Amino acid sequence: MRRLIYLSIVIMVLFGSVLVVPAGAAPFHADRGAWAPNVAYAVNDTVTYGGSTYKCLQAHTSQTGWEPPNVPALWQLTTSVPTATRTNTPSGPTATRTNMPAGPTATRTNTPVGPTATRTNTPVAPTSTRTSTPGATATSSGGGCWPAWVSTQVYTQGAQVSEGGRNYQANYWTQGNDPATNSGPIGTGQPWIPMLFCGGSPSPTPGGSGLAAALTSAQFDQMFPSRNAFYTYQGLLTAASFYPAFGGTGGTTVEKQEVAAAMANFAHETGGLWYIEEVSKGPYCDSTNTQYPCAAGKQYYGRGPIQISWNFNYGAAGVALGLPILANPDLVAQDASVAWKTALWYWMTQNGPGTMPAHSCMTGGSGFGCTIRSINGSLECNGGNTAEMQDRVNYYNTFTGILGVSPGSNLTC
Repeated sequence: MRRLIYLSIVIMVLFGSVLVVPAGAAPFHADRGAWAPNVAYAVNDTVTYGGSTYKCLQAHTSQTGWEPPNVPALWQLTTSVPTATRTNTPSGPTATRTNMPAGPTATRTNTPVGPTATRTNTPVAPTSTRTSTPGATATSSGGGCWPAWVSTQVYTQGAQVSEGGRNYQANYWTQGNDPATNSGPIGTGQPWIPMLFCGGSPSPTPGGSGLAAALTSAQFDQMFPSRNAFYTYQGLLTAASFYPAFGGTGGTTVEKQEVAAAMANFAHETGGLWYIEEVSKGPYCDSTNTQYPCAAGKQYYGRGPIQISWNFNYGAAGVALGLPILANPDLVAQDASVAWKTALWYWMTQNGPGTMPAHSCMTGGSGFGCTIRSINGSLECNGGNTAEMQDRVNYYNTFTGILGVSPGSNLTC
């Protein structure tokens, strides 16, 4: 019996020595495979993304837009693959899609890189199927301010503060990072996401003040005397604060030429800022795009000044702007500043069927014709639908006249 007891003790000691982790051993980590949104990651977890491996630096639940390369505060690159050329267009089949109406005043087009089918949108005369959407909702600028930011306070993901007359939302854990100088849309890796202006005058700075100098409220009214009340000048200024280079690059002449070019294309797309939503609606859901999958029951037809369409464009714009428009595309037709933001996102960042964004066309000296190519060049350029192209040129000549600048050269494509 005593011998059996001794034997049992020896076995227990040996078994225990196997289970004990030596002091100073490396912290546990798990290989979580490919990075994915809506997954809880712990410190030292590793993932793969774009052929590279990353290590988690802070525990968090991932979100679309927080891909490892975009948020160095959350992920550390450990191994990488040879660099490859990156493009700023949303992922998806590489063909162009166009929306070219045939109506007399509501000719709207929009050509991002996307599905392999050419899309045509034909609204009827302006008196039919007009979208009458109320003006900007309570989410417009000039609302209430959130609690003031405190430099010594710890803020976690989703925390809401205000600083310098603007609201901000925490992107992840942060302390001591002033939102006024450490903010940017989701995907930039900044700790704070800029939200709406609050309290007092809603004049957006920086950026909006530059646009206001290039385009006054009176000139905007002169350009669009019969516009839908939804399209407000203030909504445009608020949107421009997200892209301060719009109407603020290259000196007075170039700045006004760019603003005239953008307004001319927006006028052509919407029949003089009359239409908010596409007349011939459809789902426009690219089911092969897994990065920005369509939300159940939602349709991604054209909305806003640029008539943004397709789920992959809504998804990419939503990530860049920090807006849930992939899940709720109707927001683009409900809030004037959101509608204008989507238009400026496309104008500033998307090549479409062209070789550069429309912003670069105007600030780089390529001329107005280059902007047509970037928006709907596959149908209107190189001897295509010259009537539609000329309509854009006519708007541009009118608007440069209102702003008091020369239209420059290279007006057609």
